[in-house]
Amino acid sequence: MDLPLSDHPLTHLANPAARRGPPPGSVSALLPPAEVTAAREEIAGWPGYAATPLVDLRGLARAAGFDALLYKHEASRFGLGSFKALGGAFAVLRVLQRALEEAGVAAPVRSADLRAGKFAEHTARITVTCATDGNHGRSVAWGARMFGCRCVIYLHETVSAGRERAIARHGAEIRRVPGTYDDAVRKAAEEAAAAGWIVVSDTSYSGYLEIPRQVMLGYTVMVEEIVEQLGDGPPPTHLFLQGGVGGLAAAVAARFWQHCGDARPRVVVVEPDRAACLFESARRGRPVAVAGDLDTLMAGLACGEPSLLAWEILAVAADDFLTVPDAAAVETMRLLAFPPAGDPPLVAGESAVAGLAAALLSRRDPELSRALGLTAGSRPLFIGSEGATDPETWQRLVGVAPDTVEEGV
Repeated sequence: MDLPLSDHPLTHLANPAARRGPPPGSVSALLPPAEVTAAREEIAGWPGYAATPLVDLRGLARAAGFDALLYKHEASRFGLGSFKALGGAFAVLRVLQRALEEAGVAAPVRSADLRAGKFAEHTARITVTCATDGNHGRSVAWGARMFGCRCVIYLHETVSAGRERAIARHGAEIRRVPGTYDDAVRKAAEEAAAAGWIVVSDTSYSGYLEIPRQVMLGYTVMVEEIVEQLGDGPPPTHLFLQGGVGGLAAAVAARFWQHCGDARPRVVVVEPDRAACLFESARRGRPVAVAGDLDTLMAGLACGEPSLLAWEILAVAADDFLTVPDAAAVETMRLLAFPPAGDPPLVAGESAVAGLAAALLSRRDPELSRALGLTAGSRPLFIGSEGATDPETWQRLVGVAPDTVEEGV
């Protein structure tokens, strides 16, 4: 492999509980196809909607020894810089619709009426809240402004000032919490319960499942776009999906399973080696939390507790789990910004490249390639989940300002 990518250690775990065949009923119960269709139709009607590009990284594929590398580039999503725009804002909409309908304000409550301020007198009395590493909170704040309610966002102590500013621009009140992302999740839930606010979280836990399910429904829009973009072309053989709490990986894996049945791509879940709650859950065969400060540059994946809904899917849909070090992500960010001949430069954030880094490093290792079923004919697909959502951090890691990279998509 003639790529400027150092050798980095990966840790691999095959999932003995992975299933093939048609998706089990539990998967379709969590993400019913009819609700997936409704989510796509709703989000496609929002101002500024456009399908994000599916980039065929042919130069990188040749250099790495793949038939193709397919990269769904989410940096332009609704101007928010990440795929999270699909989930948090969609859940805010569903929360407000349900609240107004249950209060007898109107039935049904149309999103266009909310955007036009028709129910502003009522929505102004509703507050939504969440904890975030950055991107989800930005989506919730954007959705709150778009649909007319108040928003309070909780940030743990290591979330960058740049990400805080990006959220605050959408009118949210920001509250800082000592500790990790999971500490912020608990603080948001505690204060929301006391104040009568509605938590719009992308992670689920016992007794709190429906709103995170709506977030995941929003994420499935990416898969519907990918299927259309692939057209009659060959499908991906592998999905290398970022971990975090698991919502993205579970939504994408489940929807591909629904589309492909027994021919579904092999699903590889990738996490930072300093925040690998899904890897540890797979090792133990049940959802578990990991301790520590979760100090990873991949801020969107710095999560110590898996989402229960996501785990229910990944427990059977994920074939493999991998961990990667931060240094591999940084080198992969640079590789996309300054790519091999023939590929367009891409601005990819720290959390966007975990899967690509893992695939490139796995292909370099003959034993790991065999374990993952990677060959010269493989066509891995990646969700490039964010652009430079924190431009200052991106510049420090890559060495140039993101706005100096002329993207070719």
